[in-house]
Amino acid sequence: MSERKVLNKYYPPDFDPAKIPRLRLGKSRQIKVRLVSPFAMRCATCGQWIGKGTKFNARKELVESESFHSIPIHRFYIRCQRCAAEITFKTDPENNNYVAEHGAQRNFEPWREQHAINEQIKEEREEEESNPMLKLESRTEQSRREMEVMDALDEVRVLNARGERMGDEVVKAVRARAEREKRTREEEEEEEDEEEARRVFGSGRIKRVCEDEVVMAREVEPRVKVKSSAVERALRGVKAIKKEPVVSEPVPESSLGGMLAAYGSDSDDSD
Repeated sequence: MSERKVLNKYYPPDFDPAKIPRLRLGKSRQIKVRLVSPFAMRCATCGQWIGKGTKFNARKELVESESFHSIPIHRFYIRCQRCAAEITFKTDPENNNYVAEHGAQRNFEPWREQHAINEQIKEEREEEESNPMLKLESRTEQSRREMEVMDALDEVRVLNARGERMGDEVVKAVRARAEREKRTREEEEEEEDEEEARRVFGSGRIKRVCEDEVVMAREVEPRVKVKSSAVERALRGVKAIKKEPVVSEPVPESSLGGMLAAYGSDSDDSD
């Protein structure tokens, strides 16, 4: 049984490897690769969002006219998932990142802005170090800012010291003044309410009744009613007694004689 995989190949005796033509490939040729999107982007044609890490079948080529310190730059071609529009982006060795070139717009990333600001500050410092006049101007500006900050701090210290010197008397006076103003405001509001009531109900004098008086009146009313009703009932009973005549019922003799006889018989038996 023959082997599944052939390890040795047959070379005829007249085989000449120099006669085999070589395949010459150009430098600008494109290679099919499988990649993931290096950043989140949005398609400029249909507006489809493409997240970071989405897999694509792409074409890769070398950018001949661009390089960074002898580091080659590559360009990648992908297609949108919805509209199949072509999107291109390329490498950025200078910033260790990728750059959206055509067909899509990269999403905003705040850390990239911070990195750009840091790079700008670094460039300005390098320029100051190389230029003595610019360095002198920056030092003068920094000294002026420090003086302004010190003046502001002195003002804050003075205000704090003034506040500490204020004793309890000043605080009490302020509180008393606030209470007087509040009381005056309440009196003015009461006068306005009374004036409005006079205008609505007439020119008669209006008597203010407190809640305590109303409660006491409600508690006293039922007691007074009970007392008056009890007195009335008593008076009615007295009148009825005066009107009825007094009649004395006669005592029957038979019954009286029988009682005396019984009493005498009892006394005799006991003797």
